[in-house]
Amino acid sequence: MAKKNQEFAKEDERLEEVNETLTGAGKWIEDNATLISWCVAGIAVVVMAVIAFNQYVIKPKALEASNENAKAVVYFMAGDYDKALQGDDAECIGFEAIADEYSHYQQGKLAALYAGICYYEKGEYENAARYLKKFDAEDVNIDPAAHQLLGDAYVELQEYGKAAKAFEAAASSGNELIAPMSLKKAGLVYLHEGENAKALKAFKAIKADYPASAEAQDIDKYIAIAQ
Repeated sequence: MAKKNQEFAKEDERLEEVNETLTGAGKWIEDNATLISWCVAGIAVVVMAVIAFNQYVIKPKALEASNENAKAVVYFMAGDYDKALQGDDAECIGFEAIADEYSHYQQGKLAALYAGICYYEKGEYENAARYLKKFDAEDVNIDPAAHQLLGDAYVELQEYGKAAKAFEAAASSGNELIAPMSLKKAGLVYLHEGENAKALKAFKAIKADYPASAEAQDIDKYIAIAQ
């Protein structure tokens, strides 16, 4: 019986401690009610500001960039790369200006990709590489294609180390069309640089991972060269 009384006494002590803690917390809240109110109000203001910024700044800017891209794409599709890049001094400002003015928006990055393609087609590979490096996207088709074109630009500039790195990045996407193409391009660059082990690895990856690809049809020839 005495043991039970001791247990009840300990339980009462614990409950009293909990009550004191809760009372203390309540007292702190009561004493700092104004401060808490200001903090809550401050958080609400920040949240509202973020929502307003997204609604009235981000979205309109993204729409502006999209409209500007549409104008430049008309010249791009017509093969008029100069006007696509620099605009027409009228309605179209061109991919270069879009890429610069809207660089924080996805449409600005897309303009950089278009600019890179334009410069590549014009044979201005240094400018092509400069703009292609600005592009990034999560699209499983566009992003590896951009890396592959960047690699092609570096090959033209005879910057083979950078070319191989770009091709490897394109191949890492696993895209069924672009990956085997990029692996073969990387392998050929490695062969050119005398890095046969890396070339062999790239060629074998084509045979193992993309056996149905066009690149795989004669890959044994390149494997034999690299060995």
